[in-house]
Amino acid sequence: MTYSRRSVLRTLSAGSIAAGLVGTMPLSALAAGPIPIGVLIPGSKSDKGWMESGYDGMLAAEKKYKSKIKVSYIENVQFADMPQALVQLAAANAMVIGVGGQTQASVFKVAPRFPNMKFAVIGGNNDPARPKNVSIYDVRQAEIAFVAGAAAAMLSKTGVVNYIGGLQIPAIVNAGKEFGLGAKYINPHIKYIETYTGNFDDVQKAKEAELAAIAKGSDVSYNILNLGVRGQEEAAREKHIHMIGSYTDRCGSDPLYIAYTITGVGFILEYAITQVVHGTWKAEYKPFGLVMGPKSSGIAICKGETPAMAAKLKQIEKDILAGKIKVLSS
Repeated sequence: MTYSRRSVLRTLSAGSIAAGLVGTMPLSALAAGPIPIGVLIPGSKSDKGWMESGYDGMLAAEKKYKSKIKVSYIENVQFADMPQALVQLAAANAMVIGVGGQTQASVFKVAPRFPNMKFAVIGGNNDPARPKNVSIYDVRQAEIAFVAGAAAAMLSKTGVVNYIGGLQIPAIVNAGKEFGLGAKYINPHIKYIETYTGNFDDVQKAKEAELAAIAKGSDVSYNILNLGVRGQEEAAREKHIHMIGSYTDRCGSDPLYIAYTITGVGFILEYAITQVVHGTWKAEYKPFGLVMGPKSSGIAICKGETPAMAAKLKQIEKDILAGKIKVLSS
């Protein structure tokens, strides 16, 4: 089932999900069979980043709950096509999850049309306009971006680090700000370069942004991109610098990466499904981040970490949790 040239609907469990009235039924009416859950993945499920983390969490939930749930998903959906994709998912499921803050506006638009449906956004912000049947799960990327900035400053040999973001939405911009502040927390004189490509998946723009930063001396880079990260990787390999990866600890899989931050998109998606399965789901704004533990947020240094560095990074995490270091919330 196609919503745009790039969006594809796949059913992960055996059988098909009947469209129509299911989306307007309370969960009690579905108790006799598996709970149908729809997931909107705006980018590619194999982006090695945010989307893949969400997809992995979806597979983990399927494995965990087996016949209790039936999950379908749509991937590679352009912003303009999100409302249509959400309506299709809402018509065929008891819950719909948007994987990314870029889905929030569309979820807010569609959710009131399905008042008995459960909606969730992973990576959204605490907007007072949140409909009554929507949960927002804030991944608190800004927290771990601050830690990543501190690590970058300690790992940099040139005294220059950079960050590349996709869309300039609050969560992405705030993470960029905190990455720079984290770097300056360690080295007040460090040079910090921040760039936005305007698109999470544009490989060429990400490569150009990375090459421009490297030309200014950057030797450690960070990002919040999806498929665009491949362009950043190309530039980093060509110029022999290092990167800090996002979302999942993949240390040892690629020598290009000197560290990874953990942002538990999949952990949060599995949490949302667990709440529905256990009958404890409620519409809420819930922050995750460091407070929810290492599966939710953390950092892994792949190489070059000293005991002093490890202790410093751990102390920074503790100081963020204690409020001694103030970071942006979303």
